[in-house]
Order: sequence, then C-alpha cells, then structure tokens
Amino acid sequence: MSGQLIGVVGPSGVGKDSIMYALADARPELSLVKRCITRAPELGGEDYDPVSDIAFEEMVRDDAFCLHWRAHDLRYGVPRSVVDDVKNGQDLLVNLSRSVLVEAQDKFDHFIVLNITASAETVRNRLQQRGRESEAEIEKRLTRLNFPLPQEVDPISICNNSTLKEAVDAALHALYPVNA
Repeated sequence: MSGQLIGVVGPSGVGKDSIMYALADARPELSLVKRCITRAPELGGEDYDPVSDIAFEEMVRDDAFCLHWRAHDLRYGVPRSVVDDVKNGQDLLVNLSRSVLVEAQDKFDHFIVLNITASAETVRNRLQQRGRESEAEIEKRLTRLNFPLPQEVDPISICNNSTLKEAVDAALHALYPVNA
C-alpha cells in the first residue's frame, strides 16, 4: 500500500516546523523529510542539509530532487528518494513552498496539503523571537501572509494562533479523523 506525502505550507513564522515535529512525535508512522537548503548550518531551525549554491545547482543537474524551488534568496530541494519512500508505504511530512504544490500533486498519488495560518501579530512575534531576520525582512515576510494557494489544491487549513497542542490536535484530527 502506498504512503502519503503531506506538504506543510504557510508563511514564515506560522509554526510549520514546530507542528511537523509534534505531529511526527504523535504518530510513529509519520517521518520528516530532510530538505537541502542553501542556508548556512549555524542558522538553525529545522534539521536540513546545508549546501552551497554551486552544489545545489549540481544536484539539480544530477536530478537529485523530486521538487525544488527558490524563496527568500535561498534554494530548497526535496530528495528524489521521497518518491520511492511514499510508493513503499511511508507517510512523510515535508515543508513545501506554495509555488510547488501543483507539481507535488502531479507527482504523488496520495498528496495532502496542510496549510498552517496565524495572525500577523503572532507571526511577527515568532519571527522576532527566532532572530534570523531583520525588522525589514520580517515586514517583507508579513506581506506574504495572505499569499493564495493554487486553485488546483484543496488544503486542510489549521490556525496556529494559540497553543502548539491545539494546532497539533486539530491537524491530527484532520489528517487521521478516525484515530485522532
């Protein structure tokens, strides 16, 4: 039986990574996809494979990614092995860009979009606390809060304005309604 790819989307600061880690902790059958990112390793955040722009471009040429995109002056890649993992029955969570959702939907038979939202005030506070962006960069990211999802996808939307537990419980109920 085939697994499913759960693409988690939402603007920076809505809590995607926190929700993903908590979902994986709550459901042993869920695994996190480790992306390649052209971000310095010391900047932290999610667990990722840091690569240089040159190495990333070589990986694109070598067809190492099933999905890749550029956002906020960085490049992101999802390893090609994810395709086989899902075909072999694994359920995977991956932080995706809204710009690759239609492509992901076309590549994966069992693809779910989990759209995480939060208010501008909540997002501003989270971005300030994580300390990776300047105030100007935070303001720029806030302009993307209401960036629409492609019409071709039918997301599950979860608001993460309250506690992490509430958001995770809502996501579990939506993803696994019988067992949540």
